[in-house]
Amino acid sequence: MQNDNFPAWLKKRLIANQDLFETKEILSALKVNTVCESSLCPNLNECFSRRFATFLILGNVCTRSCGFCSVLKDSPGAVDPDEPARIVEAVKRLGLKYVVITSVTRDDLADGGAGQFVKVIEQIKKISTSVKIEVLIPDFNGEGYLADRVIGSRPDIVGHNIETVERLYPLVRPGAGYERSLALLRAVRSRSAGTVTKSGIMLGLGETDDEVIGALNDIRSTGCDIVTIGQYLRPGQYNLPVKRFVDPQKFTRYKLIGEEIGFKYVASGPFVRSSYFADVYSAAVGLDIKERSYKPKESRHDRCDIAASGSGR
Repeated sequence: MQNDNFPAWLKKRLIANQDLFETKEILSALKVNTVCESSLCPNLNECFSRRFATFLILGNVCTRSCGFCSVLKDSPGAVDPDEPARIVEAVKRLGLKYVVITSVTRDDLADGGAGQFVKVIEQIKKISTSVKIEVLIPDFNGEGYLADRVIGSRPDIVGHNIETVERLYPLVRPGAGYERSLALLRAVRSRSAGTVTKSGIMLGLGETDDEVIGALNDIRSTGCDIVTIGQYLRPGQYNLPVKRFVDPQKFTRYKLIGEEIGFKYVASGPFVRSSYFADVYSAAVGLDIKERSYKPKESRHDRCDIAASGSGR
């Protein structure tokens, strides 16, 4: 992992407590994939320490080759019919009141994996109607009726990340399309007016300030409610290099710009990811999230500062 010449603001405090280890044990025992682990997210320890994880469905092998992502690229296996039940069990054991579900991109499937999203959402709702559900969906190759299937299962938030500026798409997101992703966000807004929509971009891949502001305006033009802006961190030697480390003051400027152009909530900072403190972002736009069913346990390991690495989502 890239780990050299990191600026001071990318030194992250490592948190390790009993909840961290219990979260890892639960996920491992249930054989549940998380984007936290597959993407080598720099926030993993912090999120697991508050018993929060982003579930990665449809396996952990992706059919696309995005330059920023560390998720395995190959031919995925068959869809696991037991996966929704295992995720529901993880939700119970972790005591989650807010659940984030994302997936690898499955261009090999006729429905792009939409059916599995629906099954997971429906099974979570069977155990509790108070649990809030956020989905971070792929573009489904522009097939709007597939996104409609997911929207129809009534998640509370539907997210789709733009990831980068339009000019860098061929390099950063081969197989995807900038306008296709914007169209998906528009479709979610037009087909389900009451659903909160969300998107995110990474900085540090070679974009200019004007391009970032242009992308924020494009995202907002879809009616998107929440946007996240974070620093790209190279997860491995085969991923795209970091072109620049954006200082915290510039992230603050982007946050102010995002608020000025009308987003209901803007999360902007070096460690911000679309799922990082997603429950907090959602509460800020009016979702009523019930109190969690567990209390954090005392730390049994010291904290230490480490240089961050990994991408996350």
